[in-house]
This record gives sequence, structure tokens and C-alpha cells, in this order.
Amino acid sequence: MKRVAAIDCGTNSIRLLVADADPATGELKDLDRRMQIVRLGQGVDRTGRLAPEALERTFAACREYAAVIKGLGAEQVRFVATSASRDAENREDFVRGVVGILGVEPEVITGDQEAEFSYTGATKELTGRTDLAQPFLVVDIGGGSTEFVLGDGSVRAARSVDIGCVRMTERHLVHGGEAHPSPDHRPATSASHASLTDPPTAGQISAIKADVAAALDRAEETVPLREAATLVGLAGSVTTVAAIALGLESYDSEAIHHSRLSLAQVREITGRLLSSTHAERAAIPVMHPGRVDVIAAGALVLLSIMERTGAGEVVVSEHDILDGIAWSIAG
Repeated sequence: MKRVAAIDCGTNSIRLLVADADPATGELKDLDRRMQIVRLGQGVDRTGRLAPEALERTFAACREYAAVIKGLGAEQVRFVATSASRDAENREDFVRGVVGILGVEPEVITGDQEAEFSYTGATKELTGRTDLAQPFLVVDIGGGSTEFVLGDGSVRAARSVDIGCVRMTERHLVHGGEAHPSPDHRPATSASHASLTDPPTAGQISAIKADVAAALDRAEETVPLREAATLVGLAGSVTTVAAIALGLESYDSEAIHHSRLSLAQVREITGRLLSSTHAERAAIPVMHPGRVDVIAAGALVLLSIMERTGAGEVVVSEHDILDGIAWSIAG
């Protein structure tokens, strides 16, 4: 057993996993798994820079994670930063802050590396199951980007494209193009800040669909999406839709992990989310406050992917890039 700590810092959230890994058996035993919505990618699509307040929210989460890592005595730490910090002109401010708090340098990985970590994390425990045919298409819908990885025991093709729940929300649903989280993560609606169209208009929904369709065309240049036998969906947009479909009264990772959602369920829930107000989405029992204003776009990305690939269902995984990062340390 090797005790490792993995941190995944994306566009919308920063997550920590401290686990004991046994490479001989393929077992990864969670000791602590947590997530905070920090919206690091706030405005990056528009400005090309990480906002000072977004950096401070992220550094506050890093300080909490540093205490957890020290308390559990992890032998090695790996910090992986994804889409938002890849895109930012002032990424060095981010790097310096993380090193100062955690003592490790964040690795600003490429989209293809991100995709490979996601594939490992999602499929390590699925390989060998007789009820799931290969090849697997792993789809990781993040805040700023979505990764597609096709594999059958090993990665055959991977591609990252710039469609994610935050990026699509800021690009198409927010006046002025930037969501400013308040303390409860709801975008501010004062005159000095951008405001969310709530619910979206038909024109806005069509614009997201067109953006996603163009991104799927780019993904298909590299990854033969329609060759997938099993679609595996990762990250918060997918797991939240799953939790809604299951009718959960509170978020239950065990119930969500490896649940299966039909295309009809995803279509119905996406339609419901796109026609709802902030208050109606916030009232859904399993809805994390930080996902209230980006979940509709995230669900629409998932639906578009299922329609493009012809998938009749998606297998939902709670294990994703974070688990892949942990395995990269454990060997």
C-alpha cells in the first residue's frame, strides 16, 4: 500500500483524494475525498486571465487541502491543473500561490494528458466486466473543456475540446459573458455585474447546441465516437443528472456510481433544467449550490454527446481523473 494525495484543479471545482493504493491488486481505498466549487475559470474565456478573486478562492481551498494531506500523512502529492489555467495569461500567479501553500508545483497538463488520466480512473475497475462491451468511450464533461477517450484496455484515441458547463454558460447564457459567483455561488445580478438569463431563451439553447456540435465535429477528427460500445460519463454535470434521475433526496456516491441513464431520461431531465429558474434548480435536493447556474448547459452537453454517438445509455462513474492522478503516483 502506498498513501498518495491527488488534487485536480479544474475550471469550476478543485478536488482532493487521499487514498491508499495497491498496484498489485488494483485497489484504491479512499481515506478522504472532497470537492469545493471555486470557479477558477471565472471570465477566462472572455479575458484570457485568472481573476484575482478566483485565485483567492482557489488558494483558500488549497490551504484546507494542505491541512488534510498533512494530517493523513500522504507520502506523495500530485497537483494537476486543467483547462482554466491552461488558457490563462497570468498562470504564473497561480503556480506561485500553489507552490507556496502545498509545496508542489501544479502540472498544467495538456488536454490529451487529461483525457488519459480520466480514462484510467474511470475504466480500471470496469475492465473485465462481462455486462459492459468494449471499446469504452469515456467522456469527462468539465467546466471549461470536455475530454473524449476511446479505448479497449488501452487508449486508442483521445481529444479535448473547449466545451464545458461553465464555458457554455458564460459564452451563451450570461449577459456580458462572465459569471461572478456570490458567496452562495450564484452569479450576481447587480448592474455592475453580468447576469444569467433564467431560464435560457430558445435562441441561447440553439447557440449552445451549435457550439457543441462544432466541437463534436472536431473531436471526431481524432476520436471515432460512433465506434463506442459503452459510453462512460464522468464529472459533476453527469453525476448530478444521474442523482436527479435516481430521485435521491441527498447526494449518494455509492448509488450514483455505475448507475445507468437512458437517453430518454437524459433528454427529459435536460429539458426540465433548461426550462427552470435558478430557484427551481436550487430546490432540487441533490443540487450542489455551485452547480445551480451551470447544470443546464452541462446536461445539454451530455445529451448532445449521446445523440451524436447513438448511445442508448450512459454508465455513470464517480471515479475519474482524480483516481487516474492517484494511480499515476502509485505506479
